[in-house]
Order: sequence, then structure tokens, then C-alpha cells
Amino acid sequence: MISLEGSATHVASDEAPVSLAMLRKVALSSCIGSMVEWYDFFIYATASALVFNKLFFPNVSPLVGSLLALSTYATGFLARPVGGFVFGIIGDRQGRKAALVTTLLMVGIATVLVGLLPTYETIGMAGGIVLVLIRLVHGFGIGGEQANAILITFEHAPPESRGFYSSLVQLGAPGGFVLPLAVFAALQGTLSNEAFFSWGWRIPFLLSALLVGIGMFIRLRITESPLFQRQHQRARHPLRAMLQRYPRFVLLGIGAKLVEATVFNTYAVVYTAYAVSHGIARDVMTRATLIAIVIELITLPIFGLLSDRFGRKPLYALGAAISILAVFPSFYVISGSYVNAIPATLIVMLAIAHSLTYAPQASFFSELFPVQMRASGLSFVVQIGSMIGSVGSLIAGWLLTLGDGGPWLLAGYIAFVSLISLVCTLALPETAPLGRTRDIAR
Repeated sequence: MISLEGSATHVASDEAPVSLAMLRKVALSSCIGSMVEWYDFFIYATASALVFNKLFFPNVSPLVGSLLALSTYATGFLARPVGGFVFGIIGDRQGRKAALVTTLLMVGIATVLVGLLPTYETIGMAGGIVLVLIRLVHGFGIGGEQANAILITFEHAPPESRGFYSSLVQLGAPGGFVLPLAVFAALQGTLSNEAFFSWGWRIPFLLSALLVGIGMFIRLRITESPLFQRQHQRARHPLRAMLQRYPRFVLLGIGAKLVEATVFNTYAVVYTAYAVSHGIARDVMTRATLIAIVIELITLPIFGLLSDRFGRKPLYALGAAISILAVFPSFYVISGSYVNAIPATLIVMLAIAHSLTYAPQASFFSELFPVQMRASGLSFVVQIGSMIGSVGSLIAGWLLTLGDGGPWLLAGYIAFVSLISLVCTLALPETAPLGRTRDIAR
């Protein structure tokens, strides 16, 4: 039996406590950096749906062009696990801060390059090829960002409030989702269609330079993780050692991650597409989604705080259970064209169910692994779980077709994935201190 809160944690929190000012600066840095990188990530999704098919793949049918444009977005998901593995090792060997500075620069430069990239009209298909290559670099950087951004905040915070401070980092994903929609909506509302397709679409990508500059300014002024600095020995091969020593936690963690990734991808993207195909106006769905995600920005820190008080497992399990119970009613709302109920449905699925899993996830998964291989462990679980969880959005069209346009096979798939996550969550140990040291059989 090995204590979850080992001596390094107590030394860092008791003998050399981090100042509250530094803790807040680290949390702000991680939140802003994460938001910048997710902003950059979701820009591609928005631009892929709006302009990339016309600007980079114009000489094919609209359907094929749209699929090719969306494939540039999908390549980022393929690169994310590789980036997670590489920067997880860097984070365990050289420090969380070193990894974070590199990933922020990588993502920022890649995004700005897209804003400067010549289109098909200038360089032909080479533009589309370069776009895919840049997208790979971008996904690689995002994969490396997530775990290290969480850990540098998590390892600065005292054990009794790690759930709250780690949940602040998670604000980056919903915040980064909202910003591109707002920027593109503002541009489309103020520019003519000709101006938007000529140069306006580049503005969100070029704005990333300003955001990255702000993030880098803050990130360079934070301290390295105190727990990382106090290690006397560092694993030479942290990823391999982690997989050898904690295979059970890895597999259960990946299983638990599935519901969070599946629910967000489904209800932030697929749900809107399904509703529009059933005659519900896109602006209705966009407003409802934005409302739910803005509310999630409020519920995330609340649920993070509650995870410190009541534990990670109860909240995570509750989120998975709500996902199982609410998925069929949520699609019934669309199939029955109950438009007035759509905002409430999305609030339940995103601001409550998803938030209940996403908020405690950062501390829950981090606490499964010791400091010397924590970045590798967290990266592996999060990135592999995200990749598998994203499959639902990729096969959604097939499931809808197989069901003759009905949503029930897709809803059943989401319920099944949520059930897997619920079982895996219940099989994991509680990791929150909850006023006393928790022990885990290693």
C-alpha cells in the first residue's frame, strides 16, 4: 500500500507552501494558455465548415470538398496522442513549464501560418497539403499541452483544494469553443461575403498571435511545479515505467474518460447537425449551445470545488449516470421538434453531465500516478480516451443512416459508452484526501 499523498506532496505543501499569489498566477496562466490553444483548435473546426472547402478544395464537388476540409480538422485528433506521449515524457524529465512553453509556441505559430497560407487560387493543391501538415503540428502541440497545463496547477495547489484549482484549467476547452464562434459570427455580420472569403477569414487565425503573446508573457513568469523540483530521482523512461506499474489505472482511466469526450463531441457538434437536418434553424441550435457552454464556464469550478469536499468519484459517476438517463430524452426533443426544450436539454448534457465529469477529471486522473511519471500517465489516459471517445462523432452519420434517420442507434451508442465509463469510474479508487490520507494499492 502506498499513500496517495506521498512525502513529496507533504513537503511541497507543508514545509514550503506556495504563495497564494503564485498559485493564482499559475492557475491563470494555465487557464489562459489552455483557452488560447483550444481557441486555435476550434478555429479549424469552424473554418473547415465555413471556408476551407471553397478556398483549398474548390475543384471537387461541394460534398467532397467539405469532407476534405473536415479531414484537415480530423488530422489534429490523430496527432494529439503522439504529442501527449512526447510531451508527457518531456514534462516528467525536464519539467511541466518547459513542456508548456514549447507547446504554446508550437500551436501559436501553426495557427498564424494558416492565416498567412496561400489558397488554391495561388498555389493549387499545395495549399491543402500544407494545411494538413500544419494541422498535424497543431494537434501535436495540443496533445502535449493538456496534461502539463493541468499538472503545473495541480502540483502548486494544496492537496485539499486541487480539485478546484485543476478545474480552472478545464475552462480552456469550453472557453476556446465559444471564442471562435463569436469571432466568426462578428466577421460574417460586418463583412460582405466577398470580403469574408477574400481576407476576413484570416483574421481569427492572425489574432492568435496576440493571444499567444499574452499567454507566453504570463507563462514565462510562473514557477516550475514544486513537486517536480523536489524529486530526488526521475524516471528515465517514464512512459514505459508508468505502463508497466499501473496498467489497471490506465485502462480504467481510459474507460472513464470515454463519456466526457463522447458527450462533448456529440452535443457541441453532432447534435446541432442532426437538429438542422430535421428542419430546426441553425441559429436556434447555435444560441442554445452557446448558452449551455457559457453556463458550463460557471459549473466547472463549482463542481471542482465540490470534488474536494465530496470526492472525485461521486461527481464523475453522477455525470456518467445523467448521461445515460438523459441521452434518449435529448434526442426525442429533436425528433419531436420540441424547440423550446432544446436549451434545457443542452444545459443538462453540457453544463451539468459533461461538467460533472470534466471538472474533477483533472485532479482525479492526476492523483492516480506518482509525480515522476504523472505527466506521462495523465497524457496517456486523456489522449487515448479522447481519441476513442471521438469515434462517436465520426460514426454518427453511419448510425443515423443505419437507423433510417432515427437517432436511437446513436443514442444507444452514447448510453453504452456512458455505462462503460460509469463502471470504470466505480472500479477506480477515490483519490481526493477528504480530510484524511487515502491509500491506494499500487
